[in-house]
Amino acid sequence: MAAQGIDFASLSLMDALDLAILIEDEAKERYEEFAAQMEQHRTPAAATFFRLMAVNEAKHGQELAGRRSQLFGGLTPTVTRAMIFDVEAPDYDEARAFMSPRQAMKAALASEVKAYAFFVAALPALKDAKVRALFEELRDEEVEHQDLVKAELAKLPPDSGLSDDDFVDEPAAQ
Repeated sequence: MAAQGIDFASLSLMDALDLAILIEDEAKERYEEFAAQMEQHRTPAAATFFRLMAVNEAKHGQELAGRRSQLFGGLTPTVTRAMIFDVEAPDYDEARAFMSPRQAMKAALASEVKAYAFFVAALPALKDAKVRALFEELRDEEVEHQDLVKAELAKLPPDSGLSDDDFVDEPAAQ
């Protein structure tokens, strides 16, 4: 479930901006959770990448919030966080105890692809021209984000070839 209870046909520009801000906030928080997990598992390179992604999501959310504030001031939002789940945030099962930077970047890339698909899927239902323009802009930004992650992936050496199972301890007799 990416979105629930959202009527895209009647979505106002204010609601669309609020939705986009919530999507960025959710992704930022998930990346922060993943970074903390990677730090606990002593995989600092993956943690550093997830922190970078959290900063990027926060920056984009702040830009959107600035636009929203400029256009609508302090009007109370009508869309809520309960209406979205995992639109752009990486899936919880993407985190691994001993994640490599490559695995972390692949998780982020999958999230950017997922967000792109969300905006593409919503476009046919949008009636308001300003909302459509915003969603097209957000869709295009997801492509830019994918390209950035792909460029970072290309800089990395290949993974070691070890799997997650190589790090699992065998059960011990009590």
